[in-house]
Amino acid sequence: MTQPEAANDPTAIADVVPERATAVLGTLILVAAVANLPLAVANVALPDIGKHFDASQTQLNMVAVGYSLGLAATVLWLGALGDRYGRRQMLLAGVALSLPASLIAAWAPSIHVLVAARVLGGVAAGMAYPTTLALITALWAGAGRTRAIALWSAIGGAVSALGPLLSGVFLGRWWWGSVFLVTVPLIVVAIPMIRRVVPSHVNETTETVDNLGGVISVVMVGAIIIAINFVVVPNLRTAAVIVGVIGLLLVAAFVVRQRRATNPLYDLHIAARPIFWVAAVAGIIVFGSLMGAMFIGQQFLQNVLGYSTLDSGFAVIPAAVFMVLCAPRSATLVEQQGARFTLLFGYAFVLAGFLFMLLVWGESSPYWHVGLAYSLVGAGVGFAGTPASHSLTGAVPVTRAGMASGTADLQRDLGGAIMQSILGALLTAGYAASFSQLIASSPDADQISTSVQSELTKSFSSAANTAESYPQYSTQIIQAARDSFVQGQDWAYAAGIIAVAVGAVLVFVFFPRHDREQRLLAEYAAEA
Repeated sequence: MTQPEAANDPTAIADVVPERATAVLGTLILVAAVANLPLAVANVALPDIGKHFDASQTQLNMVAVGYSLGLAATVLWLGALGDRYGRRQMLLAGVALSLPASLIAAWAPSIHVLVAARVLGGVAAGMAYPTTLALITALWAGAGRTRAIALWSAIGGAVSALGPLLSGVFLGRWWWGSVFLVTVPLIVVAIPMIRRVVPSHVNETTETVDNLGGVISVVMVGAIIIAINFVVVPNLRTAAVIVGVIGLLLVAAFVVRQRRATNPLYDLHIAARPIFWVAAVAGIIVFGSLMGAMFIGQQFLQNVLGYSTLDSGFAVIPAAVFMVLCAPRSATLVEQQGARFTLLFGYAFVLAGFLFMLLVWGESSPYWHVGLAYSLVGAGVGFAGTPASHSLTGAVPVTRAGMASGTADLQRDLGGAIMQSILGALLTAGYAASFSQLIASSPDADQISTSVQSELTKSFSSAANTAESYPQYSTQIIQAARDSFVQGQDWAYAAGIIAVAVGAVLVFVFFPRHDREQRLLAEYAAEA
């Protein structure tokens, strides 16, 4: 749209960029990289971590999900605190806390300490990551904001996808814990850059923060994610159900609290806007699909196809490449066709990727099968990521940017935690069910003790350790573990396909078409 046309168009939003825009955006993207990299770096190391600690599949799931858990549980509260007390200060605190979290994870003496360090790292990211998008929302407007969000979304997603590659390089030279040190050089660079170029205060609110609502939100999200992860563990199922019920009750308590609070942490009136809530749910599914595909795919490449850690890291490069290539085109599509069309376009690619994984991936898959599936998912996230985040920031006043950025982070991190938890739980259940059937059908079933059966069905890593103790049966055990893993991942990918299809239907039915979307965004901007 030309400037004269924009001046005569009541739905147009003025294009605004800050001083030193390139330096500011570069710094915010660097901080986002510090927060994003740890999401995926653990995935490549999971087989090595499993062998080192003799971990169960559920414990490995928690190592992978722990970071997302810490981030997802805290982003709403920390985003609101940043809006009130200073976004630059929150950036600095989060990046600084990332350093000890990385060091503890790298030298964790037990699987439990490793999970705790991952959660701590997630909390640090919860301080920094939502603040990056909040600052973009506060400093940019109009088409400039759309372009900035596209770069932020694409590079952030690509960094997550490149995490496995960096992990593979580190694991090829050092021990499993070295993958958690990937962000240390970035942290050292980011802190002085934040102090130098990021404005101290911009469009922040003076309203008090609903701290009670914040506490409720932390426990609520944490309880739900923990329940999903442990509900498939037989001896923890009852406890997981109880925790899940507590989480659901806290959802109700959170809604009641936000309706009654003078200054709600999460404005339900704004959240009810279709542009906001549909984009939020759609983003949770699409970003969760990326994290779920990376989580299971990295284990598949190493456990089933026999890739080295470095090769499995290289294998996901197509996802990063297509995210970066598609995001700028996504920004153009949002401006020309609207967020609804662009979201659906991205969903089509993600759905195709998951279908390919379910129907084609197997024990003899060549690399082009792997690369094509990751390319499809990466393209889908590249196209869908920008409208998912752009719609959230356009639907809220700038003084509540923390609410939008917190929700955008929930898209990635709650989506990642939930999808990884669900897909991981189904992988665990499918693997155990398949291996149990193989044991039951074996002519030597009566010679296999209960303890050995438990080790074989616990996880692929545990089965591999057991195979070393019984070298005469090693080949049969490893083959059975591979067969069972493929069966389990098929369960997971089928669930992913259902989730993506439901998300696409939701967007198609409830998200406003382009003309109405523009009118609504102009109304929201005028209110702000």
